[in-house]
Amino acid sequence: MTKIERHLLPELRKPVSHFCHVTKAGPVVWVSGLVGEAPDGSIPESTVDQFEHAMNALDVCLKAVGAGPEHVTKVQIFMTDITERPLINPRRIAYFGEHLPASTLVEVKGLVDPRMKVEIECQAYVG
Repeated sequence: MTKIERHLLPELRKPVSHFCHVTKAGPVVWVSGLVGEAPDGSIPESTVDQFEHAMNALDVCLKAVGAGPEHVTKVQIFMTDITERPLINPRRIAYFGEHLPASTLVEVKGLVDPRMKVEIECQAYVG
């Protein structure tokens, strides 16, 4: 039977509900939704700044299970204003480079904190 690893990472925002930051079962990885909270707990006003913090957290999660952008198979991004997508795209391109994941981007009415504008989650394969 495949062992399931569950990671709560102390350097990231404590989950607001009953979940962990990242799980790994065999070669498959799931990263929970990550939002744009700064390490000091503040939430920047800018969508770009929020996305930068979320992407940094995504990288922390992936590294915790021995993965990186080259292992990501699918990303899901949730935005409260989809017209700002072009503003976050340069950071996505910089992070994933030639390792293009499958992707879904949707506009949502709100996130867990009304100041939050963007959230990202992903799946990866490290086989």
